[in-house]
Amino acid sequence: MSAQKNYILVVNPISGDVDKSEIITAATAFASTHNIALKVFETTGKNDEDAIRALCSEVLPERIIVAGGDGTIKMVAEAVEEYDVILGILPAGSANGLSVDLALPDTLEENLEIAFLGNCMDMDMISINNKRSLHLSDIGINAELIKNYENGSVRGKWGYMLHAITTLKDLKDPFEATITTQGRTLTTEARMIVIANSQKYGTGVTINPNGKMNDGKFEIVILRNLDLIVFGKILSGNMPVESDDVEIISTEAAQIQTNFPVSFQIDGEYCGELDLLNIKILKHQLKVAIP
Repeated sequence: MSAQKNYILVVNPISGDVDKSEIITAATAFASTHNIALKVFETTGKNDEDAIRALCSEVLPERIIVAGGDGTIKMVAEAVEEYDVILGILPAGSANGLSVDLALPDTLEENLEIAFLGNCMDMDMISINNKRSLHLSDIGINAELIKNYENGSVRGKWGYMLHAITTLKDLKDPFEATITTQGRTLTTEARMIVIANSQKYGTGVTINPNGKMNDGKFEIVILRNLDLIVFGKILSGNMPVESDDVEIISTEAAQIQTNFPVSFQIDGEYCGELDLLNIKILKHQLKVAIP
């Protein structure tokens, strides 16, 4: 009989308004049938990263499985950066953009199989002002929308749509951005600039059609005009890439300077208003289980 393997299951009990007890029960049963010792850790929102690091030192897991959304996955990825461990994902958040980009299936059974036993990919991460981004960050209107959503009381897609409409209605003037990449400087007006390691937002909307999470590059997606028509196209999945309103730059490093502080978000988490972003790719930073 093969030696027992050690895994950790990190569960965010409050993400996505989904009851996690079913996931914990299913994961524990799956682990026991595959000779895996599974240690369950529930996040509290206080010092979770330190606690996960301490647990990794103690358990030395081969894999760390995350049941939660993009925010939880990002937190765990940062916690285990120094460890040689494979990250498995059981999508269970209000935003699951990363699982959409990794083409993870819909059922828990299939995801258990992939998270516990699947192949893995060496995935890039992005450093923005020394903070980590796994898939999509942006400045401008979407970050403003996330701020309004976080402060609002209506959750889910309805809440998102509701805030999308009010955010568009209360639009301030566009900002001006100077974007410096390797060998090129561009100054442009913009409504929103996306820093993308992948293709889709958690809502399933494609914003960066050419994005690959392991190619050693990230894309800067500049949306110069974002009226209701363009915004509607993006929300309905028809990214208007061929228009003058959109420009995509692929690079390994960049600096973005804006003419006044603009709302900024990383992987669905609002981070305040900033006027300077220093960005670089971190190649093959994270092992992720994939189908």
